[in-house]
Amino acid sequence: MPSKKKQAPPPATIRLRKNDTVRVIAGRDKGKTGRIVSIDRKRGTCIVEGVMMIKRHTRPNPQKAMKGGIAERESAIHVSNVMVVGSDGKPTRIAYKTEGEGASARRVRVSRKSGEALETSK
Repeated sequence: MPSKKKQAPPPATIRLRKNDTVRVIAGRDKGKTGRIVSIDRKRGTCIVEGVMMIKRHTRPNPQKAMKGGIAERESAIHVSNVMVVGSDGKPTRIAYKTEGEGASARRVRVSRKSGEALETSK
């Protein structure tokens, strides 16, 4: 009898965006603050500047003008371990409010702590 492959749960809604300033709330880099470089919504991870630094041993490649050695770069961190930083500098959860009426209505991300709108990164 063939075994069933485990299916990954559906990805949760990720309210973070690229260029958001976030603070790490759990893990080895707890307390660090950085800007989101990229988000992988399928895996539920993000890469934050200066957080989860790892060392990669790279082989030199003269065709691409790459030097060999030990390179340090950011690694992915789960989105549940980071919180967006509001204008007051404190981590906060994200809520949505609608601005306008009818066809001109827009959803705006707001801070749950202070209620003020978070800067849009578009």
